Formats: sequence, C-alpha cells, structure tokens
Amino acid sequence: RAIAAPLNPAYKDEEFRLYMEDTKTRAVILPPGEHPARDAAAALNGPVWEVCLDTNGKVQSERPAAPSASVSDDAPRPDDVALFLHTSGTTSRPKGVPLTHGNLTTSLRNIVNTYKLTPEDTGLIVMPLFHVHGLMGATLSTLSSGGTIVVPSRFSASSFWPHILAHSVNWYSAVPAIHQILLTRGDNDQAPFRFIRSCSAALAPAVLSQLETRFDAPVLEAYAMTEASHQMSSNLLPPHKRVSGSVGAGTGVRISIMDERGTKLAVGELGEVVIQGPNVMNGYKNNPEANKDSFTNGWFRTGDQGFLGDDGYLTLTGRLKELINRGGEKISPVEVEEALLKHPAVSEAVCFGLPDEKYGETVNIVAVLNHDCTEDTLKAFCAQHLAPFKIPRRILLTDTLPKTATGKIQRRQIAAKFR
Repeated sequence: RAIAAPLNPAYKDEEFRLYMEDTKTRAVILPPGEHPARDAAAALNGPVWEVCLDTNGKVQSERPAAPSASVSDDAPRPDDVALFLHTSGTTSRPKGVPLTHGNLTTSLRNIVNTYKLTPEDTGLIVMPLFHVHGLMGATLSTLSSGGTIVVPSRFSASSFWPHILAHSVNWYSAVPAIHQILLTRGDNDQAPFRFIRSCSAALAPAVLSQLETRFDAPVLEAYAMTEASHQMSSNLLPPHKRVSGSVGAGTGVRISIMDERGTKLAVGELGEVVIQGPNVMNGYKNNPEANKDSFTNGWFRTGDQGFLGDDGYLTLTGRLKELINRGGEKISPVEVEEALLKHPAVSEAVCFGLPDEKYGETVNIVAVLNHDCTEDTLKAFCAQHLAPFKIPRRILLTDTLPKTATGKIQRRQIAAKFR
C-alpha cells in the first residue's frame, strides 16, 4: 500500500522540503534532469524514482532504491489513506488533508453519476493534476467511467481548440478564469460539447450565459473542496434544471446550513454551509485545533456562507472570513463582482474590504478590462445593480490578477497589494 502526495512542479526547493517533511515522503517520482524537488529529496536523504516515456510512448521507470522494507503489498482497505493533499492556503496556512480509498471511490461515483459519464466520453484535462479539481473532477472520474482523457502538458488557449477537434473531446472542467480566457478568443470552431463544467471558484451568471451562447452547450456549475474529495454539489444535465448563480443540489452529499452556535437553519436562511458524507475526510493531519473548529455534531463546516432554496439548490454568498463589514452591513464580495462583470468592458473582477475610520471597512474592487472604460462609468453601472452601500468606493484597473496555480483568485494578496 502506498499514499500519493502530488505537488506543484513549480514549487521552489524550500517549498518542496516543507511539504515533503509534512508528508514524511519516502520516495519522490520525477522525470530525468535537474529539478528543485530532486535537491529537496537529496537534502532529506530521500530516494528519487525516475519516470519518463520512451520513443513509443511507454512508461519507463527506474527505482534505484526501495523506500522501506516495511511497505505492505496487501490490498488497501477503505479506511487506508490513498491521497494526501494540502488546502490551497488562499485564506490561511495550508492544512494537510488525508483522503482514504473510501473517500475517493465515493466521490468518483458521485461525479460519474452526476454527469452520466460513460466510455463514450472524452475529456480534455486543463486543470493541474496536483489538485482535486483536475485529479478527481476530470481525470479519475473519466477513467473510472471507462472514458478517455486528453492530457496536454499545460493549459494553452492557442492549443485548446486543436486538441478538442483532433480528439473529439465532448466535455471539460475548468475554473472561471480559464472559461473567461476561452471567451476572449475567436478561433473556436463548433465544438461538440455535451456539457461544460465550472468549479473551484464562483462563476458569474453573466459569464455562464456567454459560455452557453458561445459554445451551445449546458454549463454546469459545481461546488467542491479538498476536504470533501472534491465535489459536494452541482447543477444537473438537461432536462433537469440549471440555476444560474447556484451551485446546484447535493450530489450524494448531505448539505445543510448552520448558525455560529451549530443550530441548523431553515430553508432560505443565511448561514454557514455544512456537509456530511462518506466522501468527507476524517480530519486534518496533526491539527486538533482546526479539527475542533471544523466539525460540529458530525457535520463539516466549510467556511462558506450560503442558503438552501425550497428545491434543495445551494446558493453561495462568499467566504465567511471575506465578508465586508461596512458600518454593520455585511456585504458579499461575490455579489459585487457579479454586478460589475455584467459590464461588457470587464473581463475579470475581484472585490475586497479595506479598513476605514468611519465605516470600519469599505468596498473596493480591482478589474481587468477588455477595452477602455473609466472608473466613474463603472461606478455608475454598479449603481444600477447594487444598493448604495454596496457600490465600490474605488474601482482600480490592472492588466492581470494574481491567482493560485489552480486558477483561484488570491483575494487577500490583491487586498494587500492595493491597500
């Protein structure tokens, strides 16, 4: 039995050492050649196993040393850890998440059933494989259904459509940032998509509408996190309804809403999203404080704020730690972003609060434009869609927004940069 702990190949030596020490890595799998992970493994006296493809595309591996004589060859049990990942760290220090074989197989069944994946499906992998979105939401789910995956070395907008057409790809899953990049390009032919999946960050309704119109396929927004072995809810394929602005209903996962005291709230009431299910981790590694804060009466607290509709569909309003408190009024950054993204000149936007002597916090937003537009024009546009206290005090313009390796907006870094 072995535990996989995929890491971002873009990490530096110090980062590799940190994660290798945290996971107690016994062997590192790398391609031939120099790499910071090789240096980190050497510093920790860990063996390196080289893997590459030969001229015929077959995997060639070299194992100069076994990691340990204590490694078991027995078949894994459902409670055995299969995958060790870390949270993204966009709102706090990354936490170690051990996921069992039982967690993963449950999640894969949920994903396959949600999108009715079959051996006839071919997915293009545009998300990195060191994160649950690309690994579980697209790659292993497709393979477990008997389908085919196309795996480029990295996402490239210029090669996206050639891959789609050459391999008859009929679906892909990505973060909103990638969807928005594809919308700006004019080289897309009539892609035969059965559906398009969006996950890992909020998809603005305006962007969803543009995607469906442009690519003539249903766009299904899903809700997921590492601690749940990825997917928790999703909008469904036609003829079932899709609700723009909602992340859909639980997909084999129980979802409820709680207040700060752990009391379940009624339909329509706003509170913290909590989940239960065999896909949910048993707890963070060596982090009793985080585990105490994250579990209430057997429910995992996601840290997200939202509400459930009468139909069981979940609407998210933001991260609890990211809500802006302007003079006692709690404002969701997501709501402000969605309003600004309706303007045709805005391609990306991120909202955040900044300290203010009078109000405690004020609303601010940074935007990336696809053509010229003034701050005053954008503020006036926001005034048409938002209450006065939600209108950004400043709308700052930039060429690019910093993101994590998985395409998530780094809201705190942006707030610090423009402070």
